[in-house]
Amino acid sequence: MVKAIVGANWGDEGKGKITDMFAEKADIVIRFQGGANAGHTIINDKGRFAFHLMPSGVCYDHTTCIIGNGVALDINKFLSELEDVRKAGLNPKLLVSDRVQILMPYHILLDTYEEERLGKNAFGSTKSGIAPFFSDKYAKIGIQLNELFDEETLRAKLKNICTLKNLTLEHVYHKPLLDEEELYNTCMEYKEKIAPYVCDTHAYLQQAIKDGKEILLEGQLGTLKDPDFGIYPMVTSSSTLAGYGAVGAGIPPHMIKEVIAVTKAYSSAVGAGEFISEILDEDEAQELRIHGGDKGEFGATTGRPRRVGWFDCVATRYGIECQGATKVVMTAIDCLSYLDEIKVCTAYEVDGKIINDFPTTAILKKCKPVFTTLKGWHSNIRGIKNYDELPDEAKAYVEFIEKQLGHKIDMVSNGPEREAIIYR
Repeated sequence: MVKAIVGANWGDEGKGKITDMFAEKADIVIRFQGGANAGHTIINDKGRFAFHLMPSGVCYDHTTCIIGNGVALDINKFLSELEDVRKAGLNPKLLVSDRVQILMPYHILLDTYEEERLGKNAFGSTKSGIAPFFSDKYAKIGIQLNELFDEETLRAKLKNICTLKNLTLEHVYHKPLLDEEELYNTCMEYKEKIAPYVCDTHAYLQQAIKDGKEILLEGQLGTLKDPDFGIYPMVTSSSTLAGYGAVGAGIPPHMIKEVIAVTKAYSSAVGAGEFISEILDEDEAQELRIHGGDKGEFGATTGRPRRVGWFDCVATRYGIECQGATKVVMTAIDCLSYLDEIKVCTAYEVDGKIINDFPTTAILKKCKPVFTTLKGWHSNIRGIKNYDELPDEAKAYVEFIEKQLGHKIDMVSNGPEREAIIYR
């Protein structure tokens, strides 16, 4: 069976923990999109890990972890993470698709230069090179991993890349130019480093499906960062939807039997863009930020404070629908235990009208939140394994949101550890 684990919101929902949990019974875990621009934090008996490119199944000896063709592969970051994993005593089995494309140093430079040029209108990029990478992929000037092993093709491609990029570097950004020979040498270094992991993952996965293997697809970020259905243009550059998992991993779409959409008991986001339920009072926001997650709401990639807000039923219902969720997980409910009252955004107001459907960005810019205030439980709920043992107010919170979403919340996470999960 193939299951996809994806985010229902802006990312940062706690997907890493959920993937780590489901990976216990999986044979294969595949990262199918994104790059090293966002992290998954995992805490288990092996330690605490902040993964950016590593699939979240690397903590298990029995699991094969795959970097799918839909990923933006930063080879140096991949190998650096692998070294950290091995230092923790883990020895994961890793395969990298021969069709994955390589994130090059100039992608990071161009990402940085464009954010500088945009100034106050910047996207809030992590400057990991993601937008320039995917621009090149779809402009057909990206470098597939297999091309590192074909000198003639590679040299011709690098010549064309330098011609195009140097025009931009010289006339738009007024920055140093790329050197063709230097880029070739970089590619040869990459080839040597990545060679042990390169695999025809299409053939590998076709056989795995025939053999009845349990496969997990792991997504990065969430619905609202999807370039088609998210808060465009303040989105990422690859599809964050479970439907893309079939493309980004290279498996038949009809094989995806379960879609586990992860949402958080409150909202958080990194980067610019519309965020209707955001807490704008900085003291109030900082208090939630500090209580949030294992080490607070600070980005696993950048360390910068995340924007935080109340649970948004409008955005989450939309996120769940776009993902085609068959199961919903709510994480981090324990982080709200300090509150006497908790707000929930149940609708939007725009031009004097109340709307319940998530609109396009132009309308979203004019929306204001409509809040319902619920009573908090103000007690420590960590360690509780049985839903019925939760305080009445905590159960009321879950069930109120569940009714608003029109979808059962199948699991509730009440701590960062793998085992801190309540099944309903």
